Amino acid sequence: MADTPEAASSPKNPLVTVLLIVNIIAMGAIGFMQYRFMQLEAKRPDLTALLKNDNTITSPEAEGEAKKEDLIKKDNLLPLEAMTVNLSSGDGPRRHAMIEAVLKLSNDAKSAEFEARKPQIRDTIISIINTKRPEDLLKKEGKQFLKEEIKASINSFLVDGAVEDIFYISFTVN
Repeated sequence: MADTPEAASSPKNPLVTVLLIVNIIAMGAIGFMQYRFMQLEAKRPDLTALLKNDNTITSPEAEGEAKKEDLIKKDNLLPLEAMTVNLSSGDGPRRHAMIEAVLKLSNDAKSAEFEARKPQIRDTIISIINTKRPEDLLKKEGKQFLKEEIKASINSFLVDGAVEDIFYISFTVN
């Protein structure tokens, strides 16, 4: 009778041992992948260092304008100021979206045209977002569709160049 309990537990021991070994190997693989990911992230250049302007300008306003101009020239990026837009709502409470974005321009884009049309670009974005419901903008697909809609609307009135992509810096719906 003393051998019976040992015999019943012995078939379970190899299974537990195999599962323990598989678990240890899986944890080691996850740890290794985390280590490699952190190494790759450490090698990536810092975005603020890339956008930093080496020229020293005395006035803060002129410095901001020079940075924007360098940003447009270097990477064909046009930052837009933050805007708060009312959303379309039925009988529910009034809701609004706060958006800050950067437009990626094509290589043949002229910064003078985009700077001159900034009010028109902002008006277009506000007009489009005014027609959206909060439920539309809270989904990833809704934000992606909004990007495409804004891009198409802005490109319809541009003469030189085009908007290739839109990057949201901040996007909140209240």
